[in-house]
Amino acid sequence: MNSNLFFNLQSTHNPHRWLLPLSPSVCVGVPDNLFMFGGVGMAAAIAALERTCERPAIWATAQYLSYARPPSIVDLDVWVPASGKYNSQARVIGHVGDKEIFTVNAALGARESEHSAQWVQAPAAPPPEDCIEAGHWRGGGDDLHSRIEVRVAQGLYGGARAGEPATDGRLLLWIRSREGLPIDSTFLAIVADFVPGSLGNALHLNAGGNSLDNTIRYRRIVPTDWVLCDIRIEGVHGGFGHGAMSLFAQDGELMATASQSMILRVF
Repeated sequence: MNSNLFFNLQSTHNPHRWLLPLSPSVCVGVPDNLFMFGGVGMAAAIAALERTCERPAIWATAQYLSYARPPSIVDLDVWVPASGKYNSQARVIGHVGDKEIFTVNAALGARESEHSAQWVQAPAAPPPEDCIEAGHWRGGGDDLHSRIEVRVAQGLYGGARAGEPATDGRLLLWIRSREGLPIDSTFLAIVADFVPGSLGNALHLNAGGNSLDNTIRYRRIVPTDWVLCDIRIEGVHGGFGHGAMSLFAQDGELMATASQSMILRVF
């Protein structure tokens, strides 16, 4: 498994326990109230699962229960209740001391097959170099947003506008690491947690959200410098929103799909 990660996941003497020290670089929020980005927790759990099971993730779903703040250390405990010839069913409990922060359930594995196809196609989008860069609304700082480059291909995000805000809840973003980190299962899990940022585009408001959960399903990860994120807010009601994302390589290969529900925040 790739050791060049966006975060500092550490092994322990117990092969089923991993440690994630928190620094501002994996957190978001106002400077005096930072908390771990939910996608980092999901990605760290996937890395721990892949390394423990020695198999690639097929799908994973996270339930976010509480906030973890720097400089605390998140313990990730891996459980593998079922493991067969081709796949394992496993879960991770992430906690700080006795406080549970998130739970991730997942399946991991791979099988030889001659069949490879996709029916979901990448949308037409200008290349990233022709798209306007989106700065985060808080600006500055050394948090997670300073480490990820986002360019807007369609819609409104972070004050950057490409055309008009959506009438169909759709937002197209190009995303990559500013540090040149590879696009792998863990980075895609982080990117998948950008769905709440498209609420403002859908509602035509200064709005965002806090993730309640996140599910990612991996199809085929291929070498690419950028990820094209096709994000759709499907609906909002009662103070909550629901959205989905398709994650494509630059050549149009569908690498993963994701979905989540979130608490709607209007600022």
